[in-house]
This record gives sequence, structure tokens and C-alpha cells, in this order.
Amino acid sequence: MFDALWAVPLTIITFLAMRKLSLKLKYPIFNPLLLSIILIISLLLLLKIPYERYFSGSHIIHQTLQIGVVSLAFPLYKQLPDIIRRWKVLLSVCFLSSLIAMISGVGLVWVLGGDNIIAASVLPKSVTTPIALVVAKETGGIEAIAAACVLFVGLLGAIFGHILLNLFHIKSRAARGLAMGATAHVIGTSRCNEVDEEEGAFSSLALVLCGVFTALTAPFVFALLLKL
Repeated sequence: MFDALWAVPLTIITFLAMRKLSLKLKYPIFNPLLLSIILIISLLLLLKIPYERYFSGSHIIHQTLQIGVVSLAFPLYKQLPDIIRRWKVLLSVCFLSSLIAMISGVGLVWVLGGDNIIAASVLPKSVTTPIALVVAKETGGIEAIAAACVLFVGLLGAIFGHILLNLFHIKSRAARGLAMGATAHVIGTSRCNEVDEEEGAFSSLALVLCGVFTALTAPFVFALLLKL
């Protein structure tokens, strides 16, 4: 029988091992978070361990997610003079990015035949999980689906984000960081910090600003879209 006390060390050891593997392979598709998820899910299925038992032992990791986000402020602080100099552009870009992320998500759901509940769940797909859960609840969505969408979008951004930025020859570190943070939230920001410190700083900024803008405007944006 699986002891829930093993959940935390199992999660940490798995992630560290997958991170070490991803650093050796040096290819975006081998994202340590994605590899860890696949490995742990496979292990739970193989050993027929209920997810509830695993989560009951690893919930402390879940509770530290918001604290971990705060640590992203350090590279942001180091780029503070440059950020202050560009504050008008940065605010405008992040505001538009949050609107586009919400509208595109809802529009895609409706095009594919989804109902309003699914649309509300997908609405906050590009912000960090704590904000997404609140937004989904306020707009009548399903929190579990919202969390899954956040994870999926973050992994997509971390794996393919820099590939697309390179494909379109986007060289500016600020632009690259803003694009990653606005679309792939914490997971994309973590990837940016691995690539370049300045990218990570601007990605952290986009992560925070887009989260704030989404939290403030999501109910109004969704209500407006329902009337169209």
C-alpha cells in the first residue's frame, strides 16, 4: 500500500531527475514538468494508487506554488530601471495580450462547438493557476478544467515558445520575455529564466500584469462576448 508520506519525496526526486535529464538532452520537448507528470501518472496507474491518496501527501507542494511565484520578482527587480522607462508600452502590451488570450480561447471553444461553461473554463487559460481558478469560478466555469488548460497552455509555451520566436526572428529579449509570460505564465517564465535573465525578468512582468488585467476584466469580457 502506498504511504502518502512518500508523495513529497517522490515528486521532488522525480522532478529533479527529469530536470537533470532535460538539461542533458537540451531539447524543449523534454520539459522536466511534462516528463515528471508523465512518469508520476504512469506510476500511479501501474501501482493502482488513487490520485486522492497521492495528493493528500503532496498537497504541501501545491500550497507552495503561490510562494514560488513571488521568487520570480527577483529578476524583475534587477531590470526595474528599464521597466520604469518603458512602462506605458509594457502596460499596453500586457493589457492587449490578456484581452487577446481571453477572446481567442472563448472563440476557439465556440468554433469547436463547446458550450458557455467550457468557454468560461478556458477563458483564463493564459494566467497562473490561482488566478485562473478564481476567474473560472466567477464566470461559471469548471475549476478543474481551467487548471488543466493552464497547465496545457504553459507546457505548450515552454516547449514551443522559443521555437516560434526564433522562427519569426524575434531577437529582442524584452519582446521574447513578454510574449512568453503573457501566454505561458509561470511555466513559460521558468523556461525564460533558464535561457536568459533579462527574458525572465520581462516574462515575470507580463505574468503579473496579465494576471491582474485578466482578474479585473474577465467577468466583463465574458459577459460582453455572450451578448455578441
